[in-house]
Amino acid sequence: MGGGSTAVERIALDAGRTDELATALAGATTVLNAVMTAYHTWPETMPSLFASVLAATARAGADYVMLGNHYGYQQTTGPVTERTSMAPHTRKGRVRAELWRQAKEAHDEGRLRVTEVRAGQYLGPGAVSVFTLLVAPRVREGELALVHGNPDAAHSFSYTEDVAAALMAVGGDERSWGRAWHAPVITTTLRRAATDLAELHGAPEPRLEPLTERDLALLSFTDPLWREFAEMSYMSERPFLVDDNDIRNTFGLKPSTLRTALTT
Repeated sequence: MGGGSTAVERIALDAGRTDELATALAGATTVLNAVMTAYHTWPETMPSLFASVLAATARAGADYVMLGNHYGYQQTTGPVTERTSMAPHTRKGRVRAELWRQAKEAHDEGRLRVTEVRAGQYLGPGAVSVFTLLVAPRVREGELALVHGNPDAAHSFSYTEDVAAALMAVGGDERSWGRAWHAPVITTTLRRAATDLAELHGAPEPRLEPLTERDLALLSFTDPLWREFAEMSYMSERPFLVDDNDIRNTFGLKPSTLRTALTT
């Protein structure tokens, strides 16, 4: 790029309309699918939307890179790897596992080449997560922050810039296809992240208290998003660790520091 020009062309369309999407994708070599419907509607809205994107990409003759997460794995006490069984016990986990199963099936049948980058709870520019919604604003103001789960349980976070780098890396490499990759993760606790954020903003030491069922019920009256957190509690009440060695060793990608993710 040069002279103030941009390589981005923005197009507004309904990705669920396969014919229109396929027309828009004509000539593309790689399609990155980072769409997400409203959190509480996943079981109803995600399967058909992803099926449309998959079909349109295959029709365009392009490679397909999905952005996923860690919900689809079987609950385990050890670190999750890309080889951990996809046997989720939650509704949203089953949705994510099925989306990948359908894409991998298309790959195995030779309809197109497919890969997936799986990310965790987001930090950084554009991040929407429990931390950015509930914790960060309160910590910056020196107020009590309600947290979902155990604030001292180790968790694997994803910095949005690292996830973007991972999507670009796997989408342009012949070693990527036919399998999933974990985006680089920052393993820390909510309390550590909150403490570092407070220091960066000159705020007092953060005060954290767990969300109660009553808190979630009250929040649910304002947005149905909040009632969806209960089924995913296992990821926040105890340590949830993700192994990102495959993407580190294959592509040389490493996670940014926690301070970097919080500063931006």
